[in-house]
Amino acid sequence: MTKALENTVDISVVQFLTFSIKEECFGLRLSETREILEYKQVTHVPLMPDFLVGVINLRGDVVPVIDLGIRLGREAVKVKKRTCVIIVELNTGSDYIVLGLLADTVNEVSYFSKDDIEDVPSFGVNIRSDFILGIAKKEDTFVVLLDAEKTLSPSELTNIAVSYTHLTLPTIY
Repeated sequence: MTKALENTVDISVVQFLTFSIKEECFGLRLSETREILEYKQVTHVPLMPDFLVGVINLRGDVVPVIDLGIRLGREAVKVKKRTCVIIVELNTGSDYIVLGLLADTVNEVSYFSKDDIEDVPSFGVNIRSDFILGIAKKEDTFVVLLDAEKTLSPSELTNIAVSYTHLTLPTIY
């Protein structure tokens, strides 16, 4: 069992929403996901990093949409018939942040016991290790279980967005 899950989960079976980006399978804790939306038009926001594809209107709220492929160092998700937006809700301690994640397809809700989840290998996974809770095996497929709070850290994403714009405001006297 992974150390990351050992410290955060007190139950014997954990539920994950599994989804695909290209040929890779990923999972997020079901408790962090709110809903799955069919991909519709995303409004582009100028001067934002590549992983921030834009915003959507979710029942009157503006929700940023992140291309998880780019965020994980992969190619951008290409919009196709089964492309979807996974709405996640993260607890930042003082507030909740709602984000949309672009994925090629949503697969299913999978149940993994703690014993089914292995630590992140020290080789062969080209994703930042702090983004990963562990690796689970489902039939003949490996599922990379993501730590949403670290992968989608609002403070880190904000810092990237601010540094990406390279904007400096002139001094006005």
